[in-house]
Amino acid sequence: MSTTTAIGDRIRAVNDAVARAAARSGRDAGGVTVVGVSKTVGREVVDAAYGEGLRHFGENRVQDAIAKFADPVRPADLTLHLIGQLQTNKARPAVGLFDVIESVDRPSLIEALAREAARSGRVLPVLLQVNVAGESQKAGCAPEEAATLAAQAMATGVLALQGLMTIAPLADDPEAARPVFRGLRELRDALRDRFPQRLDILSMGMSNDYPVAIEEGATHLRIGRAIFV
Repeated sequence: MSTTTAIGDRIRAVNDAVARAAARSGRDAGGVTVVGVSKTVGREVVDAAYGEGLRHFGENRVQDAIAKFADPVRPADLTLHLIGQLQTNKARPAVGLFDVIESVDRPSLIEALAREAARSGRVLPVLLQVNVAGESQKAGCAPEEAATLAAQAMATGVLALQGLMTIAPLADDPEAARPVFRGLRELRDALRDRFPQRLDILSMGMSNDYPVAIEEGATHLRIGRAIFV
């Protein structure tokens, strides 16, 4: 079996699982975006996944993504997400490369991204990463800090806050992640009551738990192993 065929089969399997989970929760599967987490694979595998219809890709490290996507230039309809923790000193190359940054979690990073977005003359889509589970080893702001960070991002005029992201603890039972996903959705709903932005994006759910995330309102899934193995 060729790499392209295997990738295509796995993408179709994920899409089928997305459709089933969406149907169970009375949602339209068209409202769920699969972001292929391509951090462990080379450009040729990314190109194979793109050829099979995947259009959103997530990378953890700025320098790795620069090397992967510099040559050849990526297609115009390929959307690149930064999903890993971002150091402030990498803000300039991150703004220059990524279409959306999902891992915004502190005031200094908001300041750095806003400065670089203004310098480059673009409005940068971002998500707030929230550590809903309160894991000490995970990045993300505390839920009680989210409103302050949201207000700061919105006040910049150059960061377009589109929603929230979280990473649930890894567990054998996907149901263990449900309270985390529900907590992110409830936090988003509370922020909607305070701010005019709709904050439509909920980026939550990975290969081991994404059907549960869909049932709890996920709009974006970060899928690595189930697509790229």
